[in-house]
Order: sequence, then C-alpha cells, then structure tokens
Amino acid sequence: MRCNRVLLAHLLACVSTSALADTQRFAVFRKDINVGRVVVDSTKELGGETAKIEFDVKDNGRGPTVAETLTLDASGLPTRWSITGTQTFGGKIDEKFDRTGAVSTWHDSAGPGSQKGGAKLYIAQSASPYALQVYARAILKAGGSLAVLPAGTLTMTKGDTIVLKGAAGDVPVTRYELAGLDLTPVTMLLDQANRLIALPSPGGGMVRTGLEGENARLRDLAAKWQGERLATIQRETAKHYPGPVRIINVRLFDPATAKLTSLVSVVVNGRDIVGIHPIDSTATPGETVIDGAGGTLVPGMTEMHAHLSADGALLNLLAGITTVRDMGNTNSVLEVLNRRIENGEIAGPRIVRSGFIEGKSPFSANNGFVVDSEARAVEAVRWYAARGFWQIKIYNSIDPKWIPAMVAEAHRLGLRVAGHVPAFTNADAMIAAGYDELTHVNQLSLGWIIKPGEDTRTLFRLTALGRLPALDLDSMPVQATLNTMRAKGIALDATLGIHENLLLNRDGTVAPGSVDYVDHMPISVQRDLKQAWSNPDTFGGDANARSAYAKLIEVARRANAKGIFLVPGTDTGGSFTYHRELEIMTQLGMTPGQVLARATGDMAKYLGTDQRLGSIERGKLADFFLVAGDPTTDLKAIKSISMVSKDGVFYFPAEIYPRFGIRPFAVSPKVIAPDPANKGTLTVSRDDAAVRQGYSSPPESELHWAGGD
Repeated sequence: MRCNRVLLAHLLACVSTSALADTQRFAVFRKDINVGRVVVDSTKELGGETAKIEFDVKDNGRGPTVAETLTLDASGLPTRWSITGTQTFGGKIDEKFDRTGAVSTWHDSAGPGSQKGGAKLYIAQSASPYALQVYARAILKAGGSLAVLPAGTLTMTKGDTIVLKGAAGDVPVTRYELAGLDLTPVTMLLDQANRLIALPSPGGGMVRTGLEGENARLRDLAAKWQGERLATIQRETAKHYPGPVRIINVRLFDPATAKLTSLVSVVVNGRDIVGIHPIDSTATPGETVIDGAGGTLVPGMTEMHAHLSADGALLNLLAGITTVRDMGNTNSVLEVLNRRIENGEIAGPRIVRSGFIEGKSPFSANNGFVVDSEARAVEAVRWYAARGFWQIKIYNSIDPKWIPAMVAEAHRLGLRVAGHVPAFTNADAMIAAGYDELTHVNQLSLGWIIKPGEDTRTLFRLTALGRLPALDLDSMPVQATLNTMRAKGIALDATLGIHENLLLNRDGTVAPGSVDYVDHMPISVQRDLKQAWSNPDTFGGDANARSAYAKLIEVARRANAKGIFLVPGTDTGGSFTYHRELEIMTQLGMTPGQVLARATGDMAKYLGTDQRLGSIERGKLADFFLVAGDPTTDLKAIKSISMVSKDGVFYFPAEIYPRFGIRPFAVSPKVIAPDPANKGTLTVSRDDAAVRQGYSSPPESELHWAGGD
C-alpha cells in the first residue's frame, strides 16, 4: 500500500503542470423540497484554480439564476471574477472583479471601485453560495480574521465537529461561523480540507450532493445553533429590573387622539403598567429610574406582514415592533420560535399566526401546507384552527374552486381568511367567496389589468404591473371592486414598500426607503441597498415602472379615502423596512399621528388584543419604546429608538445592534439604580439632582453606549 502511495505521489509530481478537473454539486432546499442546485466545475493548475459555477433556484415561481467564472491565484485569492444572470425578481446581474499587479478593480450594481496595494479577498455582491468556500479558506489561512474588499473585516469562529452520513460513507465536518458578511453570522460546515459541505438553515439550506438525507437533521441543528446565539444575547442584554421601574420625563403617544400628552412618569411593575403619574410624583424605595429626557414613549407597534425568523424577531423588537402577524412560515419552525420567545429564552415580538395553505403545482411556495385537493385544503384549515392560529392565508396555486369550502370552514371554526388572489381568478371573486382581507396591492390590482388565462403563479404577477399606467382608476371595474371592499369591510394589506423596491430601486443608487439607515449597515448590506430588484425593461422601461408605482400608490390612496382599512405590513422582514412602510402611508392622506395610531391602537383592536395592548395605560402590558423627538410631527423620529420594553423586559438597541454589525441610531437612556441602603422616599422631578437623591450611580456602561455600530 505504501508503494502505491509513493507511486501516486511521484505521478502527481510528474504531471503537476497539467490541469486537474473536479466537479462539486450541491442541492438547495426549502424545508425538505429541493428547489435548486449549485454546480462547480473547477480546474486546478500550478498557478491556481479556475472554476465555472452554475447557481439556479426556483421557489414560488421565482429565484436567482447565476453563472460565474472565477480564477484564484496560488494563495486562493480571486484574480478574476465574472458574475452574470438574474436576481430573484429578475434584476440583472453583471458583476466583474479583476486584479492586475497591485491594482484591484470591480464593478457591481452599487457602482465601480478600485484599490491599490497588496492582494485582498474580494467579497462579491451577487455570487453563488460557493463563494463562501473561497472566503472561508482565505480567512482560515490568514488565522481567522481578514480585511476584505470593498471594505470591512470578516472573521471565522470554529465550532463543534459532527459526522454526516452520506451515500459514499461518513463525512466528518466542522462548524464555522462567518461574521462580518451580513447582519447575522453565516453557519457553514467544512470538511477536513476546508471544502464547503453544507450551509445549514432552519428553513432549508444547501448540502453537497450525496448528503441530501441529512437535510432534516441539519435544519434542526441550524435552529439549535441559532437559538444558542440569540439566547446568549438575551441573557447578556435583556434587563429584568428588580422592583418597580419609573420612566420619568416622557410624553406619551395616545392612539385615541393621535397626539402627545404632557410630561408624565410611567411606572412598570413586572409585566404591567401600574401607573401614569404626574411628573412631580413621589417615588418609593427600591425603584429603578430611567430618564426619558423629555422624549416620547410610543406603544409597541404591530408588523402585519412578517415571515419571521429568530434573528428577524430580535431586530423587529429593537425597531419598536412588539407584535407581528406571521403570514406564512414553516409550521414547525414557527412553533419552536414562538415557544422560545414566550418562555423568554430569546427576544422577539409576540406572534399572531397565519396558517399558510398553497396548492400543489410546479410553482408552489413551500410554506405551511401544500395541498392537492379541496378535501386536503379543508383539512389544513382544521389543523390550523385546532392549534390556535388567528387566520388562514390562501396562496397562488390554490384551485379557485376550492376556496368557498376553505372559507366556509375557516369562518365556522372562528378563523379569518386572507391571502393572495390565486391564479386564474380575480379579487372580485375572492371577495365574493368571503375573504376578510386581501394581501398586497398588486394582487388587488391584477384583476383590472390581466386577461383570462394569464398565469400569475410566476413573476408575471409582478411584471404585469407594467400595464398599470394605462389603467383608468375612475373606470367602473375599479370603482366596483373598491366600493364592494368598503361595503363588506374587506381590509387591505397593501405592502407598499416591497413594490417601491421592486419598481423604483436602481443599480448604483440607494433605495428610496433605505436612505435613513443605509450608512448604519454592514458593507454587504449597504451594497445590496444600492441594487435594483428587477429589470425596468420588464415593466416597459424606467418611466413606465415609475408610473406603475405611482398608480399603486394612487390605488392605496383611493382605498384609504373610501374607508377601506389598510393594515401596515412589509413582507420584507420588518424592522427598518416597517418604518418605511409607515412613512409611505403618510402619502395616502394620513397624518403622521394617524399612521402611528394605525400601527399601535388600531392594530390592537383589529387583532382583538386592545384590552391589554395598543396604548400606554394603567393595567396594560408594558409594551412601548422611547424616542427623542415628536413622531406626530416628524414620523422619522421612530427610526432613532433608545429603549424598548416588551412585557416589562427592557432592551437598549445601542447595546445589541453592534452584534449585528449595525451602528446604533441613538444612545441608551440614563438609568439610575436603587440604593439598597436608602430606606426613605424619593421625590422625582425634572431636576437631575433631585432624581439622583437616594440613588447610587450605575456603571458607566449603563449610562451611555460608547461603541461602534
């Protein structure tokens, strides 16, 4: 055997100037459904390696299609990289990188760039997941941390080793966390040669061909690892103050009047608001005091169109969103996430669940249940009702003939019905069938502009919006639909922000809804926020795409004017994009105060939770957030949040955002801890010396945040 190894080594040495070809294949999963592939054909030569990569995913009738040619030098760093294709919604990809001598140049959708100096690892904007192997090998070779192009530093942290079982035998792999690339670390599994084996994710992920049978196990492991990271953040940052907490020097936003109160103090004990006191009220021993510094306390907001993940849950909470309505998820993932949040293991909003039901077709989305008959669709309704879901959500590939039975069973069991307009029908038919709410303004509009038989299970449901500029909104069909919605009390989940991104984002320009937060994001996120989502030509050109968006805004404006109830939801992850959704609603004829009332008190009434949520009152749950300005005059004030409370647990975003690579938007408020030695009372006033009477000063870390974002 030793002779054979020596002979093989000799032969390899003799042909070291010849190319060695290799092919790597990966399967991409959405839950347990194979929705795509990555194929890598590489050729190794004495001076480096050249790889051709094919990446294609199609889930819910859409997904990226990417072709790459990548050349690596002997040290494993890219010297040339060409990336072409289309993004998820059809946006063009044409990215190039080149390193010649000491000069690196690149051009992506954010624009051109160049840098002189030694060779550096280039981080591509639109590459396939195989790029992660390139990054990982370079970072590990550098010792675990590496400065990269266009900017930033990436780090690799080694985790545990596991064994995957495949068709060709066992494969030992090591878990690594790659940080600095995006808002959250990327989990990857590498073999002993640091080759990429899998990218586990709770909702699916990617795994090397031959190991597909490990997909379910990897999903569970990914959820476990993600939960451990977020549980650590919760333990280290969530503030459970002993005794009452008194927030002084604050005005309250009142959803009933859409105005601010005068300065008051709010007292929280446990989960509950136990008092709204005059500003000069007397505090009791043992209270923790938080100085609101004349700012505004706003009731927790509700994001009405989420597809929640564990990381997204925390980011939504930090954005002042204490309730989300999940509009479709992997049921098992959502169940675990909901339980962990309710148990206090990780941070996140309370979740109102929608049961996702899709029809089986070549274009099926893979959330919730995918059914192939009316009977199974009705069974899915019953499953959701028995588990306390608030409503069902009907999706694109459901046979329209099944919908009356689904709606009837949902209403019989106390569930509401919302959803897309399935293919080969229209909004009028869904309203007649008993929908309580229509999802997405484009879904409402399609019935006015498409022809019978046109298939909206594909991206056509978006590209057809290019016909909107020619639509007469005063026409009888449009008016009939809107009037019927008003008469029957059908709500509209318009999700205007996602349509703004789809129709207005252009390469090289910061997306309109991102201008207020782009500079706070990690570099990769900043680049993505300068990338078009779609190709304007598919909408009839730039001007037509912009006109289509203006028409959608006008549809929503007219719906609001008629009294159709608009609920604020994003479908883009919430958090910062939720703030933008509320901004857009001010373009529909609503004042900032009215929009904020819609996001708080109105949503609590809509969801039936207004007895305990939706306003800052004695006896309600301590769900609110603190901002410095007056959001009733400038809604942008809600983008700079210094404190969030949910159920009386306090979070300071400035302490948490850096863990996501985000530069905070506001410093934390001043916290004055109780002095155990003080037995007397304390008069709290707006005078700082009086506030401090009888209290010990907290550590500097509790007074101010002084780190980077």
